[in-house]
Amino acid sequence: MSGSTLTHQPTTTGRRVGTTRETTLAPGHAARELCLKRSEFDLAVHLGRIRTVPGACDDAGGGRRIAREEIERVRATEGFLQALRDRVRTVGTTEGAALMAVTRARFTRLARLGLLVPVRFYVNRYRAVVWLYLVDELRQFAEDGQNTALMKGRTPEGLRDQLTEGLDLRPRNWRGRHLGFLLRQAGDPWARAAAVASLLDPVEVSQAVRDPYERSRLNRLRRQPPAHGSPGSPAATLAEEIMTATDPDEIDWLRTNLAGEMEAARRYLPAPRPAALSTPSPPGREAPRRGAEEAGRFRGLLGRLWRKDP
Repeated sequence: MSGSTLTHQPTTTGRRVGTTRETTLAPGHAARELCLKRSEFDLAVHLGRIRTVPGACDDAGGGRRIAREEIERVRATEGFLQALRDRVRTVGTTEGAALMAVTRARFTRLARLGLLVPVRFYVNRYRAVVWLYLVDELRQFAEDGQNTALMKGRTPEGLRDQLTEGLDLRPRNWRGRHLGFLLRQAGDPWARAAAVASLLDPVEVSQAVRDPYERSRLNRLRRQPPAHGSPGSPAATLAEEIMTATDPDEIDWLRTNLAGEMEAARRYLPAPRPAALSTPSPPGREAPRRGAEEAGRFRGLLGRLWRKDP
């Protein structure tokens, strides 16, 4: 998946072309300009089909915008609307199985083994997770001759054993895909570190990042997880569980990556902290100043006492 953000040349006024409100569009406006449903547009951005630029408040977790030049680039593609819709079309298990000419059970086994990677999910009214897959990717898998045995033959014994033990790589594969999206959207090293931290339990983050001021900055930059129900609802709780890494090896991998991103973030810009902590007084300066203040208060007290004498 490609998804590099646009680079812009500075103008003579020092502002960056494509990052002002006059030359960029909000996502909703851009979707209308391209005649796309908002869900289609968002997935196209997620996959890097439509590139974005930082908004004015992006460093504080604000939204990103779409350069007018990018709208024109997408429109210039031959048959762009149908082609783009085809590239972001998703299906669930039933439609996906029919598309690949396999049973639903086999399709689910392939997905649990990590051979089919979901691009989205939602929680239905029965509080069950429904995974969605890109039609393009399912077709590519089905057309690859190397996968014929997996689609038609008996599942190899080693893989069957893993499935019997409860292997299900769909949540983990979705997290990996979502992390790639977050990293493509990250504007600086702090945003990259926050992207990695967003997949870890807060306890894991606190153990990996000991400085409370650094953790505060990470929390401020964290993107909100995809919306699934109102906050605190069963659907939102289930979505939060899917968003959070649970396998020990995945947690270790994320913590290692977080440590690397934090090193880059500290070099880029130290986390803000109170002035008293960030600008300590030079050695030998503080004690004399405090001594002078105490001496002044003592002289003032003596002066008040003398004025009371007859």
